[in-house]
Formats: sequence, structure tokens, C-alpha cells
Amino acid sequence: MNIDPILLSVYARSFKSITDEMSISMQQTTRSPILCEAKDFVTGLYDGAGRMLEQTENLPILAFSLAPVCKHILGYFGDDIHPGDVIFHNDVFSLGNQNNDVAVFKPVFFEGALVAWTAVKGHQADIGGAVAGGYNPNATEVWQEALRIPPVKVYDKGKLRKDVWDLIFANIRFDIVQHDMKAEIGAATIGERRFVELLKKYGLESLEAHKLALFDATRRMMEAEIAKIPNGRYCGEGYVYYDGKNEGSRYTIRVDIDVADRHIKFDYSRTDAQTNGFVNGTYTSSASATILTLLQMVNPDIPHNEGMVQPIEIVIPQGTLLNAAYPKATTFGNHLCPPNADAIQRALAAVMPERVTAGWNNLLCSLTTGIDPRNNEKYVDIGFMGLKGGSGAMRGTDGYDHIGMIDASGGLLDQDYEMFEQQTPHRLIRHELLEDSAGPGEWRGGLGVETIFEIGADDTQLVTFGDGDFEPAFGLFGGADAGLNFIRLRYPDGREVTPRNKDLITGVPKGTIYHQVASGGGGYGDPKLRERGKLAEEVRDGVVSRQAARERYGFDVKDG
Repeated sequence: MNIDPILLSVYARSFKSITDEMSISMQQTTRSPILCEAKDFVTGLYDGAGRMLEQTENLPILAFSLAPVCKHILGYFGDDIHPGDVIFHNDVFSLGNQNNDVAVFKPVFFEGALVAWTAVKGHQADIGGAVAGGYNPNATEVWQEALRIPPVKVYDKGKLRKDVWDLIFANIRFDIVQHDMKAEIGAATIGERRFVELLKKYGLESLEAHKLALFDATRRMMEAEIAKIPNGRYCGEGYVYYDGKNEGSRYTIRVDIDVADRHIKFDYSRTDAQTNGFVNGTYTSSASATILTLLQMVNPDIPHNEGMVQPIEIVIPQGTLLNAAYPKATTFGNHLCPPNADAIQRALAAVMPERVTAGWNNLLCSLTTGIDPRNNEKYVDIGFMGLKGGSGAMRGTDGYDHIGMIDASGGLLDQDYEMFEQQTPHRLIRHELLEDSAGPGEWRGGLGVETIFEIGADDTQLVTFGDGDFEPAFGLFGGADAGLNFIRLRYPDGREVTPRNKDLITGVPKGTIYHQVASGGGGYGDPKLRERGKLAEEVRDGVVSRQAARERYGFDVKDG
């Protein structure tokens, strides 16, 4: 069949429109703030063989975690896939990325043949395990973290399997998870309908031919971007601090990047071995982090389909920190994305100085759970108001102020203040950008943020996780590092407690003041070269203090 270039563009835009509509459905119908506000989910469209057609990547770390599972499901069920089937999956040892990230897959049939899949994956408020909310810093194996869901049909040929549904949700603490999974099914169903409408309009033969042409065009676009990197081997490191078990422990992510003409290989064979604690990753999560970091450095108009990943090779041996072997704990694995990104940025900085960024603020997060005394109901909240600070600067561009709840890049929203106080018993006192938190540079890092709230329920449980209190966001090419993060608790009796960065604290009383700082991103270039008019404006606006302007930028505003 002849390829019509205009129709090829129509298909590409239609695929994206379908996943965007699925995403809008999720945002409008889910109930957990982590989904309807933070948009911690991804929607995707895949062909009958599980190859990526398009995605809407609200949370980038989830972006490339669906296609591997789709292909696994095809092998798992074989010919036992039918119209009306709905399949759940979260199992990290069959290509899932994180236990809490539960996916729905729905096969799409046309004229009796399996032609595509729609899929949605979102972070659920709870997934069983020993600790409400899914993060257990004391875990050493998967059963202490979560209910494992290998590929399982919850609808079989359009009929609900009530026994399977009840088995799953009997092991999950919060009823809201059922509602959110129904929203995932609904979004996948919308994608199915829209794809069938597309097939009815243009026909299966046309779609198949243009799909392959789209893959080929996209592959060539990615190859052209890789060709801009000089051939050679480039090595970088990122660091992970404290595994939840061994005080003072530090682990190194090592990446060797080999560029050969139009092919790029990321080899993590020299990365440290897996831990015996809470801090390990999965292959899917780690490979997704690698791809999304590369995407920050290439043409943003490249379509996200199978052709985009064809020139990319990723080697992550099992048993390493980034690809733990069964049955290790791995819930923290999504949060290994930032040090993985750091390793890649450091490796490529010398040959792509105009494309890399300075370090982004490192994660330091908390999760509170308990009983809301206003209604005597359970609640869970990931405090994404202060989870991350500023992004790193790059040549010609300051970092983004307060990037919100993201890993490496993306578009998650900040937590709505009123919804925070409705969904939890807590009372927000302060949430604002923090003066002098950005790493100085000719282009400064993004500002961090300070968050203070009063805990509103007795016997609150607090979980903390991250590395942001160990290593600041790094500067590049003369730019300065930013500051460290912290979380502190001031109890009603005046005691102050600083949790470890991977900690589980129970029995936190009502009236405790929670104080958190997520610092800024690293600076890029010599701070003394920063444009003086802009710096004077920042002093006026409270972005940079007069003292910092004088000491860190060599600029006395009075002289400006």
C-alpha cells in the first residue's frame, strides 16, 4: 500500500488524541489526590503485538513501563485473550515497575482479530503489605511491601469475575482503590472505542501500513539525534544513600554510554549490587528512567512510539541495584530515577554541554496515614507539596522553580491547599518558594519550597523516603550546588525529631508541627557572569537575598 504522508500525520495525531482523552478521563473520574491532582499515571496505546503506538506521560517514570508488560501478557495468556477481557497487573518480577503502580490492560478487537491494546497505569493509595500506603522502609522482601498481582483477568469476555475482584480488594486497605481501578478500566474502554472508530474510518490494512511507516520515520528521527553525539564511550555516576537497614551505607550507579553513529547503548554492568534493604530498583523502572533522561536532551517533537526506542540499547544485569532479583524489596525503585539521571547527565556533560542540565533537587518525601477524627475514616496522603524542589539550570535557561512531585521530568501538578485540608485532617500553615534555595550560576537553578502544616490526628503514622538530605543538587561548569532538604517534627511537648530519610514513625500526636524544606536545583556557569539587571530584580522580588547576591554572585545591589 502506498503511504500517504498526510494520512500518516493524521494517524500519529489520532493516536496521541486517544491517549490524551484517556488521560482526561482518568483525571476527571479518579478520587485519590495522587491521581486526580498529581496525575501520577500514564495512558497508552499499543498494537496487537504490544508495540508502543503512543502514550500520554503524566508521570515520566511510568512512561515506558507498559509496553514490556503488554508483551508479557501476550505470552502469558497466549490464545486465551478475548473481546471484553480486562487484565490487572502490578508484579515487579514480571516486568512491573513498582508495586503501587497498578495497570489495566484491555485488548482491542476488530473484525474478530486482536489489533491493539489500551492500557492505564496509576499509583494506588494502598496495595496491601505491612504498611498502609505501600512504602515500608523496613521491608527486605516483596511480601512485606505489597500484594503481588501477576497478569489476572478481572473481566473475562466482558463478565466481571467477582471472586477475583474480591480476592484482590480484600487485601487492600482503602475502598477508594476500587473506585480508582474502575476509573482505569473506564479510561481504557474509552481508548478502545476511539481506536475502533479510527479503524472503521480508514480500515485495518491502511492502519497497519501507516503504523509501520510511522515507526520507521520515528526511528530515523531518533537516530538523527543520536548522530549529533560524538562517537565514543562516556561514563558517569550517581549516588544513593542509606538502604533503610545499614547506617552510613552508600551505593553507586555507574553507567557506560557507548555511542556508535546512530545507535546508543547504556550499560549499567558496573553498578553496585542490590541491597538487603528497602532500596532497590526493577529493570522496567530503571530502563524507563534512562529513556526519559535521554529524551530531555533530544528533539521534543519525536513521537513516542516503538520506533523511538529502537536505536536505544539498555543493559542492566539482574542482581544490581537497578534490577534486583526475586524476592527483594523494590518499592523505592522509582525514586532511583534521579541518581540514574545524574549519572547520565554527568557522563554526557562534556560532549553535550548545551543539552544537559545541572543537578535537580533530590527527593525527600513523606507519607502520612491514620484515622481522620472528623469522620472516623482512614486516610493516606503522599505530601507532594514539598516532595521535590527546583530543577537544574542549563545553558541559556534558569531552572524551573519548584518542580512538584516528579522524577526527572514531567508535568505533575502541586497539591491543592483546600483539597489537602479536606482529604486529610492536617492544617496547612505555610507553602512558599524559598529565598536563596537555588544553586547560583550564570543561569541559576530553580527555587525550592518550604512547607509547614499541623498534624490533625492522634496516632498518625509517618513514612519518609528519599536522599535529598544527603546530597544537594550539583552545579555544572562553574555553577554552584543548591542546599540540602530536611523534614522535622516538633511535638506538642516541645520535642523535635528529625526522621531518617527512610524511616517509619508511628504514634505521632495531634498538634505536631511538620516542617519540610525541598531545596533548589543546581546552577550552570559562573555566578559572577549572571546578568546584573535580572539579579537586581530577583533581590527585589525575594528570590535572592542581598547577602547572597554579594557573597555568591559578587554583586552589591546598591551598586546596580
